Amino acid sequence: MMRGLVPALCAVLALVGCDGFDTPAPSGLQSGATAPAPVARSAKSQGLARYYSALQSDLLTRGLLRTDGGGPDTAFSPDDLARNFETIAFYDEYSRGTATPQGRPGPSGQLSRWNSPVRISTEFGASVSLEQRKKDQASISGYATRLARITRHPISTTRSNGNFHVFVAGEDDSAFVQQRLKQLVPNISQAELSLFANLPRSYYCLVVAVSDARATDTYTRAVALIRAEHPDLVRLSCIHEEIAQGLGLPNDSPAARPSIFNDDDEFALLTTHDELLLRMLYDPRLKPGMTADQARPVVRIIARDLMGQAL
Repeated sequence: MMRGLVPALCAVLALVGCDGFDTPAPSGLQSGATAPAPVARSAKSQGLARYYSALQSDLLTRGLLRTDGGGPDTAFSPDDLARNFETIAFYDEYSRGTATPQGRPGPSGQLSRWNSPVRISTEFGASVSLEQRKKDQASISGYATRLARITRHPISTTRSNGNFHVFVAGEDDSAFVQQRLKQLVPNISQAELSLFANLPRSYYCLVVAVSDARATDTYTRAVALIRAEHPDLVRLSCIHEEIAQGLGLPNDSPAARPSIFNDDDEFALLTTHDELLLRMLYDPRLKPGMTADQARPVVRIIARDLMGQAL
């Protein structure tokens, strides 16, 4: 997704500009490298922080980055919810095997999600202060608890042995991130490494979900990158969208409202609509590997159930 705020990487996975990696998760890997001690930011990093601060101010001035979750002005029907779910869960905004936005949905794929518990571990680059690390860790921990409640799937934070790795790192932390990516995703391509190393300024953050080599509709590992230079709300917005997309909602839709799965930046944080999308994604009536055509009748039933309307 590339919502002026956050692009994610998805292929078999998710990216706020999302393009995924169809590679097997490494086995026996201990997650969580020793956190580097904080250091002063370079002039380039400080300049990028000023840019994103000005961007956030501009978006807020224009009434964007809403945090209210939606209201009377953003009503949606069960049919809207079902349509948005199909677009966001079964399509990728990035073609598989590329890191370039295509500007249109790719071919309809299969429903993908996690079967195993999601254990989120957070690693910080040296450019992130100790105070900021505490704030980000608290935000991610609280969000994990919320996502577990919404999806009814085991989602938690951990200091070791994570399978959903969230990097909070800046321009000065590229070498650290590259090293860890090679450890976490041994089959990662040079093109994908280069994207993490030279992330365009228009990409605020990204996430890559890795599937099981034997079950390509099941995620076993994910890696997200949150720019350390972001100000408070954009930073939290990245956390909300990247982790949600890494759970199995890889696409964006201009019709989705109120939603963070939309490139218009109207909403900064997960909305009531988005909570329903996640609940649908992990509803036991849907199975990983389903196509959009197979799932459509069930999705309509679930959407009406969630909104208290009969068929």
